Amino acid sequence: MAGVCFPWGAEACRLLFPIRRELPVSFALPKSSSMIVNDNLSALLEILPRDLRHRLLNDPRRNQLVEVIMDLGRPPEARYLGERGGQYLRNIEVSIEELEDAQELVGEFGADNRAGIEGTLHRISAIRNRKGFIVGLTCRVGRAVSGHIDMLYDLLHYGKSILFVGRPGVGKTTVLREMARVLSDEFQKRVVIIDTSNEIGGDGDIPHSAIGGARRMQVPKPSLQHKVMIEAVENHMPQVIIVDEIGTEAEALACRSIAERGVMLIGTAHGEQLQNIIKNPTLSDLIGGIETVTLGDEEARARRSRKSILERKAPPTFYFLIEIRERDYWIAHQTEKSVDMLLRGRNPMVEVRKRDEEFKLVIERWKSYDGQGI
Repeated sequence: MAGVCFPWGAEACRLLFPIRRELPVSFALPKSSSMIVNDNLSALLEILPRDLRHRLLNDPRRNQLVEVIMDLGRPPEARYLGERGGQYLRNIEVSIEELEDAQELVGEFGADNRAGIEGTLHRISAIRNRKGFIVGLTCRVGRAVSGHIDMLYDLLHYGKSILFVGRPGVGKTTVLREMARVLSDEFQKRVVIIDTSNEIGGDGDIPHSAIGGARRMQVPKPSLQHKVMIEAVENHMPQVIIVDEIGTEAEALACRSIAERGVMLIGTAHGEQLQNIIKNPTLSDLIGGIETVTLGDEEARARRSRKSILERKAPPTFYFLIEIRERDYWIAHQTEKSVDMLLRGRNPMVEVRKRDEEFKLVIERWKSYDGQGI
């Protein structure tokens, strides 16, 4: 492994080599890259009307089912992985009685209008009218998927913080769940999950077995996520903190505070690509923050640039940033190098990680990144 380096230029290779030498001699990818899926779909279907439950249980595409939509006065709709739009499950519209029955089976919704089914990873989200009554439900299938970890198994040996970005439903939370299990069980790290909506560890006081030996801290309200992050570090001595959906300035600052204490951070943020984080004033601190700098005449001429330029103002909180374009197509950045290159109007060199037709991992290095595709 001492002769392998990542695609971020000669300086990056010099930087990463010392870390490479610290890897154990027995370092290897997981022996099996096969996907193992446990979705406990029947538990989610129990809250649906009987006719919908029967249809979906006998649906040959049930393994691709992403979510079921039930909106008052409209036919219920199913959405499947890899398909645009949805498919109506019947012509009869959803009634208020069906929504009330589902709500009774689900139980109480949180302040974020989310609820779960105890012992599972499923999530039910409510839409309310102005009076607070539920008029719509999104019943999303939660799956414990094992086998994604080989997409970034080698990066875990660095012990560096990793940020995932990607559109909703692309599988970011699923990856966090498996990383929690691998870091706690295989790497023997003290892992604490900040589980704001119980989406990573599932509903109930006992977390789902998919997270392995990782500990889980629940959050009373979404607005308190940043406080629970700091509490986890101060009270429980974690080596790794895992947090989903970093979306506020307070959470971004909490991430920086945790990283500065030497704790490895694994998180996800709102955005599809690195550029979305750079342009987001709330979250840009995650990648070091952006500031306007005025250059002197001589330096501007030497750089062949304008006198006012954008520069990164601090080290990034997350050493690696991974864009999950598709479930089996990832783009890996070394955050500092990529941000600096993009701010200078250049295309950084990145690493493309994908699976071939036989489901084997393929890593393509030294790929030029233009922000849209490779």
